[in-house]
Amino acid sequence: MPRENHRGPFVLWLAGVLWLGAILIFSPLVRASDAATITYRRVFKGSNPEFIEIKIGEDGTATYDIRQLSDDPDPEPFHVGDAVRMKVFELAGELHNFEGLDLDVHRRIADLGQKTFRYEKSAEAHETHYNYTLNRPATQLALVFEGLFLQQRDLMDLERKLKYDRLGVNDSLRQFEMDLAQQALPEPDQFLGVLDRIGADTHVVDVARQRARALAERIRMAIPDSASPAPAKARP
Repeated sequence: MPRENHRGPFVLWLAGVLWLGAILIFSPLVRASDAATITYRRVFKGSNPEFIEIKIGEDGTATYDIRQLSDDPDPEPFHVGDAVRMKVFELAGELHNFEGLDLDVHRRIADLGQKTFRYEKSAEAHETHYNYTLNRPATQLALVFEGLFLQQRDLMDLERKLKYDRLGVNDSLRQFEMDLAQQALPEPDQFLGVLDRIGADTHVVDVARQRARALAERIRMAIPDSASPAPAKARP
């Protein structure tokens, strides 16, 4: 009498388990790859920095690359809050995600740096370049990205001075204070972590500690219900 073969049902069950596991593992990656990304790039040879590139993803991811043109690309992740991210995509939407868009005034004016907006989603990609524009949504969008650049520059500088040059912390705080007063920084709450550390560091001169504590208090007073999110990380 032939022996019954039990391997067939087991193989089918195992194949089903592996198929379900593959769906659970790879479906988030597929969804993430479908998320749109807005990129802002400014290239201005002879300035400091010469190259700025900031990417913001619809899925909440973001990177920045701030450097001289002679340096190697070095994009770093950073945190962008929902309000800023939504504003970026709202303005990009007003600009039809840069499809067939000509922003430049096409006049003979000073070189202000080549700016680029780029929209990417799956296989779809649109970009536009300009030196100077009168388009209001484009100007507003550039201001958001330039504000994020200033924010990361000031944050990186404070983190670096606190780690390597405590005597220079007060100068960096002055620069941050000026940018804050001009309302140039989209998310001042991102500085609360480093300001609190400066205020508590006994190796920092007292005038800088007092300034850091005053700035932190000023930022917290401006946050509704004093609900401050976790600070962003900056590279040293």
